[in-house]
Amino acid sequence: MSTPRTFALWYHPLYTDGIHPEARFPRDRYRLLLDRLKGSEASGRIAVHTPKAIARERLLLAHDAAYVDLFLAGELTEKEEKRIGLTPWTPAMIERTQVLMGGAVEAMEHALVHGGISGNMAGGTHHAHRDFGSGYCVFNDLAVCALHAVENLGVKRVAILDLDVHQGDGTATILHEEDRVCTISVHCSTNFPFRKSVSDHDLAVPPESGDEVYLATVRRALDICMAFAPELVLYQAGVDALEADALGKLNVSRAGMRQRNRLVFEATQARSLPVVIFMGGGYAKPIDASLDAFFDLFTDAAIWNERACH
Repeated sequence: MSTPRTFALWYHPLYTDGIHPEARFPRDRYRLLLDRLKGSEASGRIAVHTPKAIARERLLLAHDAAYVDLFLAGELTEKEEKRIGLTPWTPAMIERTQVLMGGAVEAMEHALVHGGISGNMAGGTHHAHRDFGSGYCVFNDLAVCALHAVENLGVKRVAILDLDVHQGDGTATILHEEDRVCTISVHCSTNFPFRKSVSDHDLAVPPESGDEVYLATVRRALDICMAFAPELVLYQAGVDALEADALGKLNVSRAGMRQRNRLVFEATQARSLPVVIFMGGGYAKPIDASLDAFFDLFTDAAIWNERACH
């Protein structure tokens, strides 16, 4: 087990291997990032944990039982699989999804016990709705973690800070009537999903904005987040706002993305808030620019976590 000063990060080989090699999704990013982290100077600050499969009853906190059971039985229709998008479909997708969701929950429980920052090296599945999956997302790990925290772990208020370039539409719909959870989404105004849902706070950024506008918007989002007085922050830290991202449109630099993370860590650490990082999107072609930004995210998180636990 890791000590509280070690940045606890959950990873499973199925994060890569559970996706078909011919899928459009950049599945190799998980394995490549782990190799890079292990070979870095930050490796001594990071403890990598292997998640267990999530229990069915945890999924039911945020999802319709009929949808959960059809997925777990491998009985989704071809249309439902295509809407999720991780096709060609593979039977390993079931176990992959279960351990990905398990990693999110275990990282969240760790942060609540030890404080500081923890993370799941996958997930941020904010396009999954209560009774269907979408946009590479089967189940919604952010919603499941938030509801598990307030229903079962005694947390009074959870903030979901979603800084992925795409709106967290599934998170918004699942938690629309949940007053104990504040959903905040900073996203490109013209990007997927093209029919937006209504978060508690939607901060849309015009395309081609670049660092200055994006970071100003992140600061606004953090002001909103802290005004909610959360006891836990779930941070969807997608790096697909990068200028090199194939799906991004916001033209944020690597330095700007790193500054974004610093703003989040500064604000949460000033209030001694536990933070859970959800990896979110990153679709640069080639994938190197996304890997650079994710490497910054997790190595900087390890440093900030060490400070938080002193």
